Amino acid sequence: MRRPFSSVRARAALAATLVVAVALVAAGATVLLSLRGNLTDRAGGDADSTARRVATSLATGTAPDALDLDDEDPVQVVDDDGRVVATSEDLEKISGTGVSGVEPVAARPDDGDDHGGDGGGDDDRRNGSVSDHTDYTDGSATIDGDSADFRFAAVEVEDTAYGDLTVHAGGSLEAERSAVNTALTSMLIGFPVLLVVVGGVTYLVTRRALRPVEGIRAEMATITASQDLGRRVPEPDTHDEVARLAGTTNETLAALESSVERQRRFVADASHELRSPIASLRTQLEVGAAHPELLDVDGAVEDTVRLQELAADLLLLARLDAGEKPGGAGVDLAALVREELSQRTGDRVPVAVEVTAVPQVSGSRGQLARVLGNLVDNAQRHARAGVRVAVREAGGRVVLSVADDGHGVPEGERERIFERFVRLDDARTRDGGGAGLGLAIARDVAERHGGSLTVRSAPEGGALFELALPAR
Repeated sequence: MRRPFSSVRARAALAATLVVAVALVAAGATVLLSLRGNLTDRAGGDADSTARRVATSLATGTAPDALDLDDEDPVQVVDDDGRVVATSEDLEKISGTGVSGVEPVAARPDDGDDHGGDGGGDDDRRNGSVSDHTDYTDGSATIDGDSADFRFAAVEVEDTAYGDLTVHAGGSLEAERSAVNTALTSMLIGFPVLLVVVGGVTYLVTRRALRPVEGIRAEMATITASQDLGRRVPEPDTHDEVARLAGTTNETLAALESSVERQRRFVADASHELRSPIASLRTQLEVGAAHPELLDVDGAVEDTVRLQELAADLLLLARLDAGEKPGGAGVDLAALVREELSQRTGDRVPVAVEVTAVPQVSGSRGQLARVLGNLVDNAQRHARAGVRVAVREAGGRVVLSVADDGHGVPEGERERIFERFVRLDDARTRDGGGAGLGLAIARDVAERHGGSLTVRSAPEGGALFELALPAR
């Protein structure tokens, strides 16, 4: 049973929808806050304008009960004692100004020393000053039975004929409330629709983009079921990550096919190489069992030794294929060459040694000795009069060279001879030429020591094998 959102398409669509949802919520909140702030500031500006108009009238000597106050916006004038001295028409209720009274009382003229008279004539009027500062508060008011929210502006008028007065004027917040509600309703309707569209489009686009991946998966499943490594996955002509994935997959399949084919050849060749000495040894033992006087002990020993050497070569190749590390011990290649060549007996042609002092190399002494032995054995099979072994330092590397004066290796065969179980025709005509594993083992060991093994023509006319290893 598939779990919800188990496919890349579904997860991509869900992720895109969530990202867009978060972005829309953040953008919507920003828009609503900005819209509300702007409209609130506009209501405050209207209230401030009304308050200052009334305050200017009071400052120029207009009596509170003579003010021209319309009934659209609430206005409340309060004196120093907190008494309401003037209100707009039809104002029934008010909150948010600090004074809840809506019934004005008669304003009392200020009896200061700077003016005289009976306190009621035009001669007693004096000009006041309007404060530059405005205080804002939010509240509500009921005018002629209709209640609404308002932004109140409070402006002080100082030194009037009636003392210090404070004018409270309201600007309606109805437009702000209506606009915010309309915008919020539109968002609540539009956002889900937009999210559905984004999720659907993302799902379809992702599905189309991942269609080649599904083709790759299906082909890989077919290859796995059929075990046909010759098949390849389709490579889309898009030059994107999916195309590169298909290309890398085909390269991996090609490498795997080559490895499996090489393993099959290895098993077949190993079986063939083992069959001959085993059959020969069996024949000799059967003849010896029937006719003891005819038993070829030397031949049986020779076949047994050949089997032992072949088994050792196969075991070493298996260890190299398994990635066995050569180790990091220091090896004096010059001393190794002297020691190993001094122990060789029965060589068909003499071996000349040219060794100079060289730095040590890192690796396995046993494996490097095996390389030297394989190269000298190969040279012995092809040499006519002699073999030359030299050790020198060149370009920060220690170079071991083995040269013979035989017929050499044709240029077209110089890479093929390092393949496993490969023997050139003339190698088969001398003494069996071995199993064709010596040079393959030598190159594998060289590469695992961070070096290289190459072949070219020798000055003597034969083949020159050079093993180059990094100095320790």
